[in-house]
Amino acid sequence: MSRAYADVLDPEGVRYGIPTYPWRAAPEGLATRRQLRAVGLRPGGQEPVAQVMRLRRRGRAPLVGHLYRIERAKPVRPMTPGRAEALAKAMQARRTCPACGRVADYCIPTSLGMCVPCAYPTELAA
Repeated sequence: MSRAYADVLDPEGVRYGIPTYPWRAAPEGLATRRQLRAVGLRPGGQEPVAQVMRLRRRGRAPLVGHLYRIERAKPVRPMTPGRAEALAKAMQARRTCPACGRVADYCIPTSLGMCVPCAYPTELAA
């Protein structure tokens, strides 16, 4: 067993306050939010029952993923027409340049605050 694996393995929750397992070593019956979503489920208000952790990140904080019981998860709520319309409007707003008003076929980068042709007009003219 590697040292990183041993540092993280805490199935009783003594060290971290919640049962903790190494990254990619969660027991059967538990899943992260992303894994639940991939099979059409959501946590449904339940609290995390365990976590997976990855240490050794070259000076950065450890990665932590909360785990939920699959049998207590609920199905994802279906998309309603109102939610679909609101999502379409939000995406349109993210694609509309505030400088020229053009609707781009990509989301406007927040680092630029405007579409690429407005941000770099001389480079695209050449």
